[in-house]
Parts: sequence; C-alpha cells; structure tokens
Amino acid sequence: MIEIKGLRKIYGRTEVLNIPELTFEKGEIIGIVGNNGAGKTTLFSTMLDLIETSAGTITSKGQDVSKTEDWKKYTGAFLDEGFLIGFLRSEEYFEFIGKLHNLTPSSTLEFVRQFEMIFNGEILGNTKYIRDLSKGNQKKVGIVSALIGDPELVILDEPFSNLDPSTQLRIRGLINDYSANRTILISSHDLNHIAEVCTRIVILDHGKVVKDVQKSEISKEALVEFFTPA
Repeated sequence: MIEIKGLRKIYGRTEVLNIPELTFEKGEIIGIVGNNGAGKTTLFSTMLDLIETSAGTITSKGQDVSKTEDWKKYTGAFLDEGFLIGFLRSEEYFEFIGKLHNLTPSSTLEFVRQFEMIFNGEILGNTKYIRDLSKGNQKKVGIVSALIGDPELVILDEPFSNLDPSTQLRIRGLINDYSANRTILISSHDLNHIAEVCTRIVILDHGKVVKDVQKSEISKEALVEFFTPA
C-alpha cells in the first residue's frame, strides 16, 4: 500500500532520514519505534507530504504523495495538536472533518458517539474550545477525528502519550478492533503497547531502519533489551 524508495531528508548538514526502501502492506499494524531524534515524526510528516523530501519517493497505492492529493481521501492521521482547530469545540471540529469526507453532521456525530468509552464523558457536550482542553482530551479528539470517513490508512504519532492508563488500554483495543483490512502506523516510546498491539515493528536509529521484523519474530523482552544501555 505504501512504498518508500531512496528517501532522504536533510536539514543543513544533518541527515535526519535515510531509508533506501520500506514497504507497508494493507492489513498491517506497524509500530515505528526509536529514541528521540530517530526520525519517527519526520517519516510520518514526509508520508503525509507535510514536509518536502530531500530525495526519494513515497507512493500510496502507486501514486506519489507529493504529486497528487488522491491519497487524502482514504488516509486519516493525527500527529500533534497542530492538526486541531483550537477555536472550535470538539463537536464542531468533528463535523468539520466529516464535511471533508462528504458526511452530514448527524452521521458524523453518530460515528463519534461510539467512542464514548474513550471520551469518558469529557468530549461530547463539552462547551470548551479545543485549545482549552487538557492535552489528553486533545489527543482523544485527534485520534477519533483520524478515524472519521473510514480511512484505509491511519497514521498516529504517540497515540498513548498524555493519556491515563485506562484510556491507553482502550486506545489499544480500538486500534486492534479497527485494524481489519486497514493499514495502521503508530509511533510510540511505549514499548509495552507497541509489543502488544502491532503485528510488525520497525526500529529507527538516526533516521535509518536498523530492524524490521514481524511481531512473531521478536519478543517484548528482546525489544526492551534493544533499547537498554550496555
């Protein structure tokens, strides 16, 4: 579904990404892990054409993401609060995203109501502007908004951060439930969640892929050991 070839991103004299080849197939849940500065967010940003690559191509369903916007019709993503519109209330923002997918306000709200167990009564019906919500509640709005329109490809950067343990587990269950016949890419510093939810794990180090394995080929203990200082 996603094919990366010869990808490089350079800022000044610093190379932050160097990925000769990487492919993500339909139906996979891929965990992108690495220490700070590994290039996880930069990789996602290039995949979403938010930043220009220095070299190489990224294709989605065979189309170069930098040369067409067709991929946006089946792609949902949430990287950070910059994806939100702070002066809107949560329901207004959901309706706005729904309109981008040609959904009516009523059908959009009907869709998001199924996530009340994640919202925990703090999102729908809340009169606060998104900018005034806690970081955790902003994260909830962003994750759910990425699912509106039933996208085939979902990209989530650090979906477990700023959330309480109960909500983290619910998000993990949501990803599992939603993954059928879809491609989901997750970056996270939480190795426990990555090991539990992902079917494939890609480890980045200074912008390079140093390990790319199926979950069945690596244990959680081995994953933790990889990041344990010698």
